Amino acid sequence: MNRRRVFLLFLYLALFFASRVSFAQTSDELEFNVDLSSPAITLPKIYKPSIDLSGRGIHRDITWPQTLAAKGILEVWQAELGFNNLYRMQYNLWEIEQLAKDKNAMEKLLDSYETVIKKISDSGGVIILDLFGTPSGLGRVLDKNSAVHNLEAYKQLVKDTIYQLSCKKKYNIWYEVWNAPDLGDFFLGERSEYLNLYRIVGEAVKELEQETKIHIPLGGPSTSCWFADTQPNDILTPEGSLIYELIKYCYSYKLPLDFISWHAYSSDPKLEKQLSIYNKPFIKLIREWLSYFHFESNLPLVIDEWNFDAVANISPKRGKQAYIAASYIPARLKNMQDAGLDYQTYFCLEDFGGNKEGISRNLGVFSFDGQEHSDYKGSAKASYNTFRMLNLLGNELLPVSVTDEFVGVIATKSQDYLAVLVYNYIDPQAALDYLSRQIVDLNSAERKQIINIVKSDRIEKILSGQSDLSVLRLPAKAKNMLSYAIELNNLAKKFSATERKIKISFKGIKDVYLRSRYVVDNNCSRDCAFKADDEQEVDFSQEHAEGMELTPYSVQLLVFKKKPLPVPAVEAKPDTNISEDPLKNAENK
Repeated sequence: MNRRRVFLLFLYLALFFASRVSFAQTSDELEFNVDLSSPAITLPKIYKPSIDLSGRGIHRDITWPQTLAAKGILEVWQAELGFNNLYRMQYNLWEIEQLAKDKNAMEKLLDSYETVIKKISDSGGVIILDLFGTPSGLGRVLDKNSAVHNLEAYKQLVKDTIYQLSCKKKYNIWYEVWNAPDLGDFFLGERSEYLNLYRIVGEAVKELEQETKIHIPLGGPSTSCWFADTQPNDILTPEGSLIYELIKYCYSYKLPLDFISWHAYSSDPKLEKQLSIYNKPFIKLIREWLSYFHFESNLPLVIDEWNFDAVANISPKRGKQAYIAASYIPARLKNMQDAGLDYQTYFCLEDFGGNKEGISRNLGVFSFDGQEHSDYKGSAKASYNTFRMLNLLGNELLPVSVTDEFVGVIATKSQDYLAVLVYNYIDPQAALDYLSRQIVDLNSAERKQIINIVKSDRIEKILSGQSDLSVLRLPAKAKNMLSYAIELNNLAKKFSATERKIKISFKGIKDVYLRSRYVVDNNCSRDCAFKADDEQEVDFSQEHAEGMELTPYSVQLLVFKKKPLPVPAVEAKPDTNISEDPLKNAENK
C-alpha cells in the first residue's frame, strides 16, 4: 500500500487544514452542563453502530465469501447490536466466477452472500454492496483487480446480479462501484478505465430502473482518501480527485449518482474538519461540486472505511492497547457529525490473517488468531464495547458546549431515558495534525518552509523544546503556528498520562432515575465484559451533578432510566355473596 502511505504522508506534512485551536478549557478539571429542556435534534445516523463486515481473509469453506467475517462473529453482532443500520460488504465477482465449473458450490456461495444481505434488509438496515473483482476472460490481464476489457459481458453480469438482489428479491442495497480504484493493489487501470467501468454499471442500473420502476442507489468511487486519484494527487489540486471527475463524468453521461464514498484512515479525530485550498471545509466543497453539476447537494456523503491508523498493518493501539482505538471512535464520530458527514461504516468486523496473500491487519473489532476452528468466534476488543455503548444512546441529541481539546460529551435522551457518553482521546500525532490543518493559512513560500521542517528531524526538536523557536528564520505567522503546535504537543504529553476530573450538571429534569455506568479503559483491551457498575438511585428533583475521573484513552457511558412509580396497594373487599352455608356458596358460584 505504498501509494496510500504517500497520501498519509501528505496528511502529516501539512497539506491539510482547519480552524484555530483554542486551549481555553484544556485544564485538569472540566465542567459540563446537560440541560434536558434544551432544543434537541433526532440522533444523527452517524452515531449508529455501522460497520464493514469484512474480516479474516480466508475460509476453508469455499462456499463462504473469503473476505467476509466468520459466521459466528456475524451472529454475535446481530444478536447484540442488530442489523438495522448501515453495513458494507465486498461482493467479489472474481471469486464467484472461480467456481463456475462447480455449479453447486457457486450456488452455495451466492446463497451465502444473499443470506447476510437478507438478514440486514429484513432487519430494516441498508447494505452498501461493493461490486469488485474482474472474472477471468473479462479483464485486460488475468487478475481479479484488472481493469475490465469486455465491457458488455461485465455489464450483463452486473445487471443480472442487481436484478436478482434488488428487483426480484427487493433487498435494501446501495451499490458501490469498486474499492480503492486509486491504488494499484486494488485496481490495475487508469482513471478513464474506472470511469468506463462506472458507466456500464450506471447504464445497467438505468435500464433496470426503467424496466422495473424500482429505484436502485448507485455510487462511488470509494477512493483511499477524498482527494485521491489514480495518479498522485494532493489537496492543493482537489479538482484532480477522482471524486470530482466522477461527479463531472456522471453529469456528462447522465449517469445515476446517489452517494459519494471514500476511505479515511487516520489518528486525527478532526480529519473531516479540514479546510480545502479555497479556505472552506472539503465536505462543503464536495457539496458545491455536486450542486455545480446539477446533482442534489445533499446527496449522502459516506466514509465507507475508517479506523484508527498509524500507517501500520499491525498496530498495538488496535491490539494490546485496543482501548486507544476504542476511545478514538466517539471522538471521530463527534467531529464527523460537526463536519456534516452523513454516514460511516467502520472497518472492519474481524481482523485479517492466515490468508494466501500473507496479509495480516488488526483493524477488526474482533480478533482472529490465524487458525480457523469450527467453534472459534474470536475475541471481542475494547472497540466492540464502544459500539455497544453507542447502541445505548437515546433517540435525541442534546446540545453540550465543549471546548476541550481531548475530552468530549455526547448527551442523548429518549422518553424516560437519558444516556451521556464521555470520552478522553489524545491524538498521538496531535501537533503534526494541527500543523497539517493550519498550513492552508500560509503562502506557498511559508508552506514550503514548514514542510521542510516537518520532513526533517528538526520538528521533533522544536516540539520537545530542544531547539529554540526564536532563532529560526521564519515569518511571524509560521512561528505562531509552530508555537501553537509546541503548546499542543505539551498538552498531549501531559494528558496522555493524567486523569481528567469531570463534573456534569443536569438541568431541566425531575423525578427519580436509576443510574448505571459503563466503562472502557486501559484495564481491558479484549474479552472485556460489558456490564454496568456503580448503579445507584438519583433524585433529579434535587440539584444533581455527576463526577467522574476519566483516565487517558477511556470512555464512560452514564445511563439513567426512570424509576417506575410504586404500584398502589389495592384494598381487598369482602365478598358479600359468601355465606356460612356451603350449599348457598355453591349456588352463588
